[in-house]
Formats: sequence, structure tokens, C-alpha cells
Amino acid sequence: MGGKASKQETAASNLESAASKPESTTSKTTSPDIELEKPWRKFDWEITKHLFQHRKKEVLKKRLEMFSVNHPDVKHIKILVAGQVGAGKSSFINSVNNAFRGRMTSEAIVDQSSGKSFTKNLKSHRVRGADGDLPFVLTDIMGLQPKVLEGSQPEDIIKAIYGHVKDEYKFNEEEPLSHTSEDYVSDPLLSDQAFCLVYIVEANTIEGASDQLVDKLKIIRRRVSDKRIPQVIIMTKVDEACPLVKNDLKKVYTSKKIKEKMHFCSEMIGVPMNCIFPVKNYHDEIDTDDDVDVLVLKAFDQIVNFAHERLMEAASN
Repeated sequence: MGGKASKQETAASNLESAASKPESTTSKTTSPDIELEKPWRKFDWEITKHLFQHRKKEVLKKRLEMFSVNHPDVKHIKILVAGQVGAGKSSFINSVNNAFRGRMTSEAIVDQSSGKSFTKNLKSHRVRGADGDLPFVLTDIMGLQPKVLEGSQPEDIIKAIYGHVKDEYKFNEEEPLSHTSEDYVSDPLLSDQAFCLVYIVEANTIEGASDQLVDKLKIIRRRVSDKRIPQVIIMTKVDEACPLVKNDLKKVYTSKKIKEKMHFCSEMIGVPMNCIFPVKNYHDEIDTDDDVDVLVLKAFDQIVNFAHERLMEAASN
């Protein structure tokens, strides 16, 4: 009897061992598909200088806080923020201010419930640091929607970039701003114009974007590219799109899934990969986080550089 019991125990043990093998094998084979061995984009989270470790966040903040506009007639670099409804346009504006001020801000009002654009007016937001206003303005606009008569019209976004739309103009979803309207600026100053267009797209829904929405983005891109306006894509909600990144934001550049989504976005809209930046906006946090801030500030630093180069080019023509 004791021998039989021993054989039964051995058989049971073998079954348990066999049952556990597929789970172990699965975890090993799926992990490389999620995380790459090396970061596909070089990104330093900390900077070593003169044998001291400096937080990348503080280096970026200081550089941007010391930035000055090199033009006598332009006091602020204006940047237009556009994109699909719900992708996080207003949240990105707030996240930029959060990073500079070290606390939660609500400069741009955010709505999570309606499914339609909460932003109805053209609204310019100053970027503020701990010691006051910085020479940057982020202009928020009604979100894009797939249907022809919903959301902001591509023509209105194009006009806003070139400074033809007055601040606080309330958008009409059914027709673009007319040249005869009192809200139309017929002869805008250089300081009225935006020098970079930022598209906000959502990482976890970009592959399901409708053809109509993509067509609107392509129309805008084609028209502003004619005037050499630089364009940047901010890909938001990367933490919701990839479990690896949700657990550790620093793995955003070792995530195969995020890289693939950025490639898809680049091919779909036409913006090159080096002008696409993955970020996580602040959403349910009540305190700032250095890793969130570093990604936001790095993206903003590049946006400012592109915009200032365009300003210098426009001023020389």
C-alpha cells in the first residue's frame, strides 16, 4: 500500500510539474515581445556633469526658464495645440504648467464626461514658472472629430496658426470662420502667429482612428507644411496603452508596443518619428512626479526649439 501511495504521489507531482511548465514558458516568451533589450531612443533620465548627478527635469526646467525670444517684435513663442477630442489637449497644457510650477494646476479646464470637445473657444494660456510668466503661449482649440459638421474645422485651425482668429473666438462646428467676421484678423502681426503646430493623439486609440479624422489631420498638415510650420505629435496615455509602461514610465523607450504605435502614427499622419513624443499627462494624481515631468518637459523643449527656429526664419523673409 505504501508503495502504491508513493507512485500516486509521484504521478501527482509530475502532473503538477507539467501543468506549471506552460505558464513558465509563456511568461518567458511573451516578455521579449513587450520589452526590448535596449532603449530604441536614447534618453537620459539623469545627467552627469562634473562628477555630479543632475536630475534631467531640473536641467530642462532651467534651460526653458532662461529662454528668451530673439526678436524685438515678438515677446512670446506661440504654439497651437490641436488634436482629437478626448486625447488630452487641455491636460497636456496643464501638465506643462505642472512641471514648471511643481504642483497641480488647472489653467486649461478639462472635461472627462461628454465625449465631445469641451473647449469651444480659441484660448491662449501663458506658461508660468515658479517666479512668474515664461515667454511661451499654448493656444488651445476645439477638438477634432471625424464627422464633417462636428468639432473644429480644419480651415479654422489653419487660420488660427496664421493669426487670423481672435482670442476667445467661439468656434462654429457647421462652418469655418468667415473673412467678413469681426473675429477674423485680416492683417495679423508676426506676434499673432503660431510657430509650431502640436497634434495631440491618444496612444490606445490611434490605430482605430477613423479615415475621416485622419483626412482632417492630413489636410491641416499639407496646408501648414506649405508655409514651413513645424509640426510635432504628442502621443498621450502611453501608460494606458502598455502595461509595461504603466508599471514603470521609464520603460517607455524599451516598450515595443509604444514604438510600434509611434511608427503607425508617423506613417498615418506623415510626421517623422523624431517629431513624435510619448508622454503621460497628469490625470488622477494630486502631486507631481519627476518621470512624468521629464517626458513632458523634453517634448516641450523640442517644441520650443522648433518654434523659435521657425520664428527666426519668418523674420528673415
